[in-house]
Amino acid sequence: MRVIVLGAGVVGVTTAYYLSRLGCDVTVVDRAEHAGNGASFANAGQLSYSFTDALAKPEFIARIPGLLLGNDKGVQVRLSSQLMRWGMRFLGQCTSRHARQNTLAVLKVAMRSAELMEEMRKELPFDFWHREAGKLVLLSSAKEIESATAVSELKQQHGCDTRVLRREEAAEIESALRCMSGEFLGAVYSESDEVADARKFTTGLKEWLETHQSVKFRLSSPVQRLVSHKDRICAVETANETLEADAFVVCMGAWSHELLRSAGVNPHVFPVRGYSITLPPGECAPSVSITALKHRVVYSRLNGFVRIAGFADFTGFDTSADESRVRSLIDVAQSLAPQAADYGVDEQAINRGRPYSRLAARRHWPKTAPRLHILN
Repeated sequence: MRVIVLGAGVVGVTTAYYLSRLGCDVTVVDRAEHAGNGASFANAGQLSYSFTDALAKPEFIARIPGLLLGNDKGVQVRLSSQLMRWGMRFLGQCTSRHARQNTLAVLKVAMRSAELMEEMRKELPFDFWHREAGKLVLLSSAKEIESATAVSELKQQHGCDTRVLRREEAAEIESALRCMSGEFLGAVYSESDEVADARKFTTGLKEWLETHQSVKFRLSSPVQRLVSHKDRICAVETANETLEADAFVVCMGAWSHELLRSAGVNPHVFPVRGYSITLPPGECAPSVSITALKHRVVYSRLNGFVRIAGFADFTGFDTSADESRVRSLIDVAQSLAPQAADYGVDEQAINRGRPYSRLAARRHWPKTAPRLHILN
């Protein structure tokens, strides 16, 4: 069977891996020049199998006015008709029943993903900065602790080892918490969670697939439309050529929306923009992955560096650089954990850092990259 996978991010390349193992003739198509150049380029680096809590839940409704008014520094909202349509469907999921169902549905996928990742690591020879780090989600109020306790108990009933700890217990697991200035009362701890670099995984797997599985890659090939015949997709038209196949798998993330709608499918996907920065470690860099839930900031130790990521901006498909948001991320991260990373890189290095959106189609590092890489 000839199969075309649309999208060369972490999901697309992994899909190609499993299809090729089934004996399919696989071609991967992407508009970027390199694999992993979109949302897979520089995310938080956390394999958070246990952190599957549904965002849509009853208590979220009360926060909406504050988000729209800009009271949450970690969220920016740019209203549009598409966001409003998506938002109405989101609100429909903000019930206790849906929150429980969605949390468990994602948990099931996550736990299966953990099993498959372990199998892949045994077969694949390349390094992608994988490490069994564990994860701590910091809780800042009694209400957060109460909610997290209920969700943790639910997950434990379904085979996920996660538990709520007091502040002192969390500091015993990760001593770097004692260097943090942010107030927190407790934390959710998941010992089995891991870290890895998504882009190194994606590019490493691409090279392995080309060498060992004869998977073909058509990069720098923007997808224009799906071609149908007798109510069946028979080809995909790119800017360069028309490719026929027996089956098509769309793994284009937020860009799947318009392509699938042209084929009569609405995936109801809306992009959320985040930012990340990779820094040398500080004197009190954490080993365990840390998520400061209240401030929407995470810290991950990757191959001797500290990846800091955060924020959730509902600004549509805007991929332009936003140095002010990157600076805000640095300021928040430094105020919470002043010794977690080497924040003392000069402003010129920051300005040379070439910020990009996680949704960007094309990214190019200079041959002589500065020691500070800013990725938004």
